[in-house]
Amino acid sequence: MPDALAREEDTVPVTFPSARRSPDEQMSGACYTNHTFEYDDGSTRTARLSPRCGGRGVVLNVQDLEMTAGASVVPSLQTYFRFRDLLLGDQTFHDDRVHVEFYVDENTFKERLKLFFIKNQRSSVLFPQVIVASISFMEAMLLMYLSYKGNIWEQIFQVSFLLEMLNTVPFIITIFWPPLRNLFIPVFLNCWLAKCALESMINDLHRAIQRTHSAMFNQVLILICTLLCLVFTGTCGIQHLERAGKKSLSLFNALYFCIVTFSTVGFGDVTPQIWPSQLLVVVMICVALVVLPLQFEELIYLWMERQKSGGNYSRHRAQTERHVVLCVSTLKIDLLMDFLNEFYAHPHTQDYYVVILCPCEVDVQDHQTILRAWAVKDFAPNCPLFVQILKPENKFHVKFADHVVCEEEFKYAMLALNCLCPATSTLITLLVHTSRGQEGQQSPEQWQRMYGRCSGNEVYHIRLGDSMFFREYNSKSFTYAAFHAHKKYGVCLIGVKREDNKSILLNPGPRHIMSASDTCYYINITKEENSAFIFRQEEDQGKGRGHCDILNSPSGLPVHSIIASMGTVAMDFQNTSPTESGVKLAPPPENEQGSRRPSIAPVLELADSASLLPCDLLSDQSEDEAGQSDEDVTANEFVKGYPPNSPYIGSSPTLCHLLPQKAHFCCLRLDQSCEHVSFEDAKAYGFKNKLIIVSAETAGNGLYNFIVPLRAYYRPRRELNPIVLLLDNLPDDHFLEAISCFPMVYYMGGTIDNLDSLLQCGVLYADNLVVVDKESTMSAEEDYMADAKTIVNVQTMFRLFPSLSIITELTHPSNMRFMQFRAKDCYSLALSKLEKKERDKGSNLAFMFRLPFAAGRVFSISMLDTLLYQDYMIPIARLLLGLDTTPGSGYLCAVPDPSGSAGSRTRSAACTNPPVPVHD
Repeated sequence: MPDALAREEDTVPVTFPSARRSPDEQMSGACYTNHTFEYDDGSTRTARLSPRCGGRGVVLNVQDLEMTAGASVVPSLQTYFRFRDLLLGDQTFHDDRVHVEFYVDENTFKERLKLFFIKNQRSSVLFPQVIVASISFMEAMLLMYLSYKGNIWEQIFQVSFLLEMLNTVPFIITIFWPPLRNLFIPVFLNCWLAKCALESMINDLHRAIQRTHSAMFNQVLILICTLLCLVFTGTCGIQHLERAGKKSLSLFNALYFCIVTFSTVGFGDVTPQIWPSQLLVVVMICVALVVLPLQFEELIYLWMERQKSGGNYSRHRAQTERHVVLCVSTLKIDLLMDFLNEFYAHPHTQDYYVVILCPCEVDVQDHQTILRAWAVKDFAPNCPLFVQILKPENKFHVKFADHVVCEEEFKYAMLALNCLCPATSTLITLLVHTSRGQEGQQSPEQWQRMYGRCSGNEVYHIRLGDSMFFREYNSKSFTYAAFHAHKKYGVCLIGVKREDNKSILLNPGPRHIMSASDTCYYINITKEENSAFIFRQEEDQGKGRGHCDILNSPSGLPVHSIIASMGTVAMDFQNTSPTESGVKLAPPPENEQGSRRPSIAPVLELADSASLLPCDLLSDQSEDEAGQSDEDVTANEFVKGYPPNSPYIGSSPTLCHLLPQKAHFCCLRLDQSCEHVSFEDAKAYGFKNKLIIVSAETAGNGLYNFIVPLRAYYRPRRELNPIVLLLDNLPDDHFLEAISCFPMVYYMGGTIDNLDSLLQCGVLYADNLVVVDKESTMSAEEDYMADAKTIVNVQTMFRLFPSLSIITELTHPSNMRFMQFRAKDCYSLALSKLEKKERDKGSNLAFMFRLPFAAGRVFSISMLDTLLYQDYMIPIARLLLGLDTTPGSGYLCAVPDPSGSAGSRTRSAACTNPPVPVHD
């Protein structure tokens, strides 16, 4: 030791009575004393008394201690002593330095508390630390005992248990061994225990604050806590270890060093000086390289899963953002893509969010759908509600919804109209799907380019007073407006709705006079708001150009404008020709002088008096004009009226051809004779018209909607086709009661894979065979194999009866490529390649070029899923299919054209008759 250091020789405390102290002495603490110091050379020295003691005590004065000659600065201790002091703190044994003890007058309780909690801070902190450590130790022991599963070492070597022992056992030992109180204990490691506790209680914490957060939020919170624990541990550890160096670091400098180091910047202005702190830095970096990648990996995994399955939509976002809610029973890619393509195809829905609600279990029944609809209506009564259900008998449960789409109703009605109006399912499907008409434009086939371009036609609506298409037809008849709008602008006006009436009228005829407040419904590739108008001035008036009679109508409106946006085409395809740009369409060329004019009569602006007479719905004008023949005697037995018995509650009443008296149940059986009828097969009946055969598994209530459109009052009596129901399971009496009032409706048991059943039901005399998808095949183990049996049976009938029109319903639209399958047919392979190209382009109508779909021979109910998202298309589709009837509204029918002059015949029909032609 240096000579300047003295050693303690004797200790004699000196105290003064506190009552005799002056205020100055009490403030200066004049009760401290020093001892006699002996230097290494043998001399001794006692410090002078402080003047503040007044000679009554001795106060240590460090300035009076002189150094030996040549020793101006006390040298620092060796590293051994510094590191030992760092670990053990100040010890009372084996100390080579001078030890000075201070004593205080402990007469008052106030001074004792002041000494314990303020002056001696180590003792004030130690007391609560010991209490907390004892509680934590007992809790750790209790948890280890309760979670014991046979392997004690697995629990002992857990990181959380080791940290608990490291931070609690030393404090408990200090209770029984006071010298160990100076031992440094790394209590800052408790932050890791706090992180583990947060991970365990985070879900309970969310329930306590009544907030729900996603797994993504939980993982981000855990990652932030991990980073904070790493920085906090490194900061406290480095700051403590650097106290043994020549220059200690402050807590802020240690924090700065950790932030710079973990961020891989490393300025180098603050560095650890001794090897223990350097070793700690290496350990912390290794821990960070192990822990952080694991946390980031789990975070990225959750992010990818969230991108696949979507995120949570909070109540706060719902209050500030516009959104729609889609409730589905099971998530299917075709369903979601159809919904998203259709929903976001309109500009005004681009800023809406889509919230998808899907249960974990698969739901194929309507009961859960009804309960969900009730729950939504109870929670948000003013929210517009669109409901899609399976069975028609469940419609009356959701009558409160704004729009209800029943799959079986639409399915059977569309299959029925396919028998009367071929490709009705194709027409409706293309109308309810949004397309720009770009499909098939690269095809070498002319019909595919025309078919693809016209597939972009949709139904739009606009107020007549705001429309450039129809405003000039104010106070004109509907027929006049429809004809001239088609000739002038190439749009097809199909319906109208009065301002004071909620019902849509399809082709109300010449009796309806257009007004400015009417809402017009028209078919076009794009709506009027997105159309551009190009006005052409007739420059060559003296070059022999003339106008046809229809252009010299009382309105005097020349053809001087056309639609020039997005390749809009008129419905009359024969009069369209592409311009040089290939995008705009030129108007139909006017007839030159001397050319043959089409024999088209002018369309009247207002209906004449004869057409304004009130019509009788119970009369058949077509038959009155044609007259009756001797072979139509049986047709006179039919009457018109509403079916007396409906198989379910909620069916729309439709005026139909009925029997004067209900048929007996035994007479409805085609393959068995009875006391009233002796026939046992279709051939024996000798039907004059072709049969319509329906193959179904059971006679459900939806099958009733197949019969109603085929027996509607507007169908000519002479053209009614006999209907034969080929059922796997015989119907019950309730269904027979409902169909017994319809003429020429029969049933028999059998399946389409039984040739005898097909021959007995009259497949040789049938015009159409409708194969309905069976419910039992929908539960196949492989999803897309649900149609396997149906496809094979239809393929067999296609080979056996090639002239038979077979209309098939499939579960999955992608399986229609197997209908009428020919393995080595080059044309089918070319269509397959075209479908693949359109699918790669993102088209949602890639299947449209398949010949069975284009001809209306195959249909899938999932194609109409987009109908649910279009409010006014639902009543229009129901009117077209005959599911609803509105007084004064028209219907969908097919007009045969044996002559082949489709264009002139269509224009002539539009001029002379009320029907509005939709397509040629």
